[in-house]
Amino acid sequence: MRKKILAAVLMLVLVALAGCASGGGSPEEVKRDLQPVTVMLDWVPNTNHTGLYVALEKGWYKDEGLQVEIVEPTQGGTTQLVATGQAQFGVGYQEDVTQARAGDVPVVSIAAVIQHNTSGFASKKEAGITRPRDMEGKRYGGWGSPTEEAVLKAVVENDGGDFNKVEILNIGTSDFFTAIERDVDFAWIYYGWTGIEAEQRGLDLNYIELRELDRALDYYTPVLITGEKLIKENPELVQKFMRATTRGYEFAIAHPDEAARILLKHAPELNEELVLASQRYLSPRYRDDADRWGEQKAEVWERYARWMYDHKLLPGMIEADKAFTNQFLPN
Repeated sequence: MRKKILAAVLMLVLVALAGCASGGGSPEEVKRDLQPVTVMLDWVPNTNHTGLYVALEKGWYKDEGLQVEIVEPTQGGTTQLVATGQAQFGVGYQEDVTQARAGDVPVVSIAAVIQHNTSGFASKKEAGITRPRDMEGKRYGGWGSPTEEAVLKAVVENDGGDFNKVEILNIGTSDFFTAIERDVDFAWIYYGWTGIEAEQRGLDLNYIELRELDRALDYYTPVLITGEKLIKENPELVQKFMRATTRGYEFAIAHPDEAARILLKHAPELNEELVLASQRYLSPRYRDDADRWGEQKAEVWERYARWMYDHKLLPGMIEADKAFTNQFLPN
């Protein structure tokens, strides 16, 4: 009997030692060993962000030794908070990064979430807006950005229209569908979300895609961003984050419905039908014609920065090659 007891004790000791050697431990101990990382969104959760939630749900961040928390933006703006290190990573736009760089804010784009600009101007069919010059005499509902007005002015005038005849109303974050029924004739939307919702509502829209109006307006929106300081001081962390995040977006490309349901699990307040349809629209557009998801091209950054500078939206030209990097994308 004593031999059996000793044998059992020895077995328990060996199991415990094996657990230690393999890095085993309680969930609490494992969690303490993970590096905390904050990712700040640009808006409420939506299908632009699906890859982040997939990587979180699948445990791919933990596989890289990261304890990732995805948060919605707070007062101060995602770009500024990421640049100052209050969040390690964030979701931004090429426009914001370009303006930040022109103002010596050290933020860098590390991946293009969607390869081409899927935004544009939308209106009800009865408004008769099929080209930019048709915007004359119409009411535009926007959010009050100088860039927004510059884009609108450029596309109207390039089409031979009179921008002074366009009435601009600041509707902020008002619901698009309510606004075009009551307050405005057209607005700037992302087709992958609002356009898909219009289809589901049976609302027939005229849609003018921005990238079809000017090559310079086919910029990256949204992008993933981080700070120059983090890249310099802890490039390994950026590498780990991007390795897991890339897996998340590649999964969403290959499995749109499953990826959509993961997003819904983390954001149950979203409309299931809209999320599924939006994901099916966006999944092939994440990578589109690029060699790999996240790839960014210098000419896209240079062309849009030049456009912004020429339209007096920047105090000076930026060094476009410092505004982005592909170095953390897996090969």
